[in-house]
Amino acid sequence: MAEPQTLQPPRTWQWRHFLALLAANAALALGPWWVRMADSGPVSAGFWRCFLPLPLLFAFARFSGQPVSGFPRRTLLIVLAAGLFFGVDIASWHIGIGMTRLGNATLFGNAGSLIVMIWGFVALRRRPHWPEALAILAAIAGAAILFGRSLEISTRTLAGDLFSLFAGVCYAFYLIPLQTARGTLGNWSLLAWSSLASAPLLLAIALALGEPIWPTTWWPVIGLALSSQVLGQGLLVYSLKHFRPLVIGLMLLTQPVIGVLAGWLAFDEAVGGVDLLGMALVASALVIARASEKSA
Repeated sequence: MAEPQTLQPPRTWQWRHFLALLAANAALALGPWWVRMADSGPVSAGFWRCFLPLPLLFAFARFSGQPVSGFPRRTLLIVLAAGLFFGVDIASWHIGIGMTRLGNATLFGNAGSLIVMIWGFVALRRRPHWPEALAILAAIAGAAILFGRSLEISTRTLAGDLFSLFAGVCYAFYLIPLQTARGTLGNWSLLAWSSLASAPLLLAIALALGEPIWPTTWWPVIGLALSSQVLGQGLLVYSLKHFRPLVIGLMLLTQPVIGVLAGWLAFDEAVGGVDLLGMALVASALVIARASEKSA
């Protein structure tokens, strides 16, 4: 296990860091919409998401002065392992997206956020302070309400929820190693190497499932690559250096809120008062977490 101080980012975050984290989650939350629009297979869309931006990611790393080679072997292995978990996460999540509501897929796909929050306290070897505990309870209550809404589903959507839930667990094992490596490497080099590990795994899974690989309409997979991988993951990995796992985990829970709204606007998926209550609890958790972060 890494030393506690390596997982505790500086507390001198600024508004641009918070806005970057918020924008990252907004872009990532719209990923399911792009996947549904793609006419390739869902896992194939994940392959293009990771493969298409590779030249951009390595170029961004090079032009910003971030190393793309020559770093310690252990660090490279950590990043590549994180990329493999990300590949499994994307494969499972994209399958789930086609089988359940966008709000459900986004909610369960971010279940790993709770693992990230808990890991943060394990790494720091301390119990949460009362504002942090209150934020976690509010987040769990909001997620539980949205989960209760997901029980009003068919067998098909239940399977989609389970695929998305498994993806969320894998996502936690992507974020935790990257947060460790983020202390020494730049965000673009981390994202480039982790994407390079994810892409061939996603292609292999798509071929094994017999999915169509080559899309006939390219704009959905290009949009997915640019919005989710370059913008969303780029800003998220950038933010990892500036926030504790508590805030990273809580912010991930904004994605179900955006996912529910996107499903309602784009696919006429119902949003009721109970959904709005769950969103409000998640939002209140973020306010508490930010206050706790500022006063710590």
